[in-house]
Amino acid sequence: MKHLLLGTVLTSTFSLMSAIGAQAQNTDDQVLQLDTVIVTAQRREQSAQDVGIALSTFSGDELIRKGVSGINALENIAPNLEMESQFGAAATSFSIRGVGFRDYATLNAPTVGVYVDDVGFAVPIMTQGVLFDVARVEVLRGPQGTLYGRNTTGGAIKILSSRPTKDTETGLTAEYGRFNRLQAEGFVSGALGPHVRGRISGITTQGGAWQVNRETGAKLGDADKFAARLQVEADLSPNITALFNLHGYTDQSDGLGLQLFNNSVFGPLAHARRRETSFGSSAAFAGLVGITPTTKPFRDFDGWGTSLTLNANLGSADLTYIGSFETLSRREFADYDALAAGAAGVFFDSSIKDITQEVRLVSNTDSALQWVTGVFYADQDLDEVYQSDFVASFGPGFAVTTPYNQNVETIGIYGQFDYQISEKFSFSGGLRFEDEDRQLRNLGTFALVTGPLNFANGTVDGTRENRDQSLSEVTGKAQIDYKPSDETLLYASISRGIKSGGFTAYNTLNPRAVDPFTFEELLAYETGFKSEFADGRVRLNGAAFYYDYRDQQVQSAIFDTNFNAVVGRIINAPKSKIYGGELELTWQAAPGLQITQTVGFKDGEFKKFDDLDVAASIAAGATVTTDRSGQSLGIPHISYQGGLSYTGAIGHGKYWRGSADYSYRDTVTPPLLGPIYTVDDYWLVNAELAVGSDDGTWEISLWGRNIFDKRYDETRNFFIAPGAVADVSAPGLPATFGLRLRLHN
Repeated sequence: MKHLLLGTVLTSTFSLMSAIGAQAQNTDDQVLQLDTVIVTAQRREQSAQDVGIALSTFSGDELIRKGVSGINALENIAPNLEMESQFGAAATSFSIRGVGFRDYATLNAPTVGVYVDDVGFAVPIMTQGVLFDVARVEVLRGPQGTLYGRNTTGGAIKILSSRPTKDTETGLTAEYGRFNRLQAEGFVSGALGPHVRGRISGITTQGGAWQVNRETGAKLGDADKFAARLQVEADLSPNITALFNLHGYTDQSDGLGLQLFNNSVFGPLAHARRRETSFGSSAAFAGLVGITPTTKPFRDFDGWGTSLTLNANLGSADLTYIGSFETLSRREFADYDALAAGAAGVFFDSSIKDITQEVRLVSNTDSALQWVTGVFYADQDLDEVYQSDFVASFGPGFAVTTPYNQNVETIGIYGQFDYQISEKFSFSGGLRFEDEDRQLRNLGTFALVTGPLNFANGTVDGTRENRDQSLSEVTGKAQIDYKPSDETLLYASISRGIKSGGFTAYNTLNPRAVDPFTFEELLAYETGFKSEFADGRVRLNGAAFYYDYRDQQVQSAIFDTNFNAVVGRIINAPKSKIYGGELELTWQAAPGLQITQTVGFKDGEFKKFDDLDVAASIAAGATVTTDRSGQSLGIPHISYQGGLSYTGAIGHGKYWRGSADYSYRDTVTPPLLGPIYTVDDYWLVNAELAVGSDDGTWEISLWGRNIFDKRYDETRNFFIAPGAVADVSAPGLPATFGLRLRLHN
């Protein structure tokens, strides 16, 4: 399937190029020319075509038309980007080009940085309420660190909110869809005084329960979300502006219900209808966390934050200060076994506080030398209690609590310069120094009935575990750009990125499980091109990359000979590799008709990794390893997105628009679970039909998402239930249809 798809994409691309060339002599250049896309990926406003970075950009209007109302849905429109919900819970793993990190706890650093109005979010779960009233989203692929406060190996997602305006503006977007789902988003913006502007915006999502409990008939899946943002921007002097941002969100929605997918002693339950699920808790676990045995999965989040951004024009450079405070209170219950028996329930009670300070200086002259330098500081505190009733680990009737605290203090110094060597050649270089102290405190595992379960010196002990880890590393980037013409850019780069080490903070009987894993390192080689031709009607960009991965952080286990036990832990695989590329096409094929096609390919394998052979180690009573060299990393090889949109006039100052977009996600086989847990490939197709006024004051749309009702899984895994293994999957949404109204004044 993947080879056929790739061949079809390439054949279609060359066919399109031929058609474009034939049409070029007979069209109006101005009518068909593509709009220039302005980005700030390099901390200054530039055309995306002039930036030698593999990136994808999406406007706020484009996100609304495509039905992207949450950050997780970005994976359906950007190549080589995946979002993986951890067992259906809110904790999400972001992955770019196969560089991701699977962990359902919240204490470890992500591989992909998320920035909202230049404020970096250290914990991915804190980003669930940020995607509304958006001006633009930029997805940057590859290691980032010489231009940004936080250091990442996979890439960065930049979300830029719409800014306050001098003129009074109001807007409302409301849509109603299948399963009684209602979403409404609005804003008011304008002048508050001669030199002060303000903007207040908000969004709410309600309803949408699409799952049904197969035993009781209870519905599951209702949303209950609200987010708001207040911005006040003031001109303190002709050269100094200040932007104050206060934002917050609440989420009291239902969680996702998992499903059984394999034959087992659970019999016909594994063949339930697609929308059916099940959940339940043991009496001991329900009493411990304060729910009932029949409580459905739920989320109870409260988050808020504030930031102050000061910009000063110093003449030859711009000085920026960004100070922020972000906090999140999380209470979440998830059922990992999809059974009423209550064999694998989990509950998170988390409090996260993150303070960041950043000072950045950027040149603003027209000279051959351009530069950026900055200092970044972050102080993050996490208090978390993780509770579970895993029968496989502790036996029936045990409800287990694992509390811990973590503090992370980070200092980063970064800088990058770009030098125009000649009319056609330029060189870029950057360095970053990062110092980090990570302290884990008071981790213990305690049973409701028996008390402390931690082992120390061969006996049961209530000692809490403390661990420390530090990082002091230099990373950097070097790049050469070549512009053979104004419409073409060629570039090649080499960069080194790192991701912090951390701790495996799950319930455990063994102190060795708490020992830290070290930081991972990515040496990235990339070459790419950006081009426009056919008088600006066609934009074709591409990139190819090779990643030399060292000490990749993976979920695995160790064997403790002192207790003759296998201990689950995140460990480091010494050597891995990932390679691939992306191709992105935008074609203004005719007046009103635009076609887009993007394809991403990647593959990866372990080059050196002696992993634990669990069964052999238990039988031998000692560590026995298996060589995983050459084994796949279990990342989807192909991602494909495309779409077309046609806008035409219907007279009297009105227009109509028809559009369709589609995405393909390749097969995934988790490397350490086996082929039974392969997630099949799938296509998703969306469509929209809209009418509106030429002056942009109103628009009405009929939309459909997953219009062919494709049945698909996002993840697969297993948990031990009484008497058997429960093979579970996190299902994707079925077909939904609805109506949208947009008003703007």
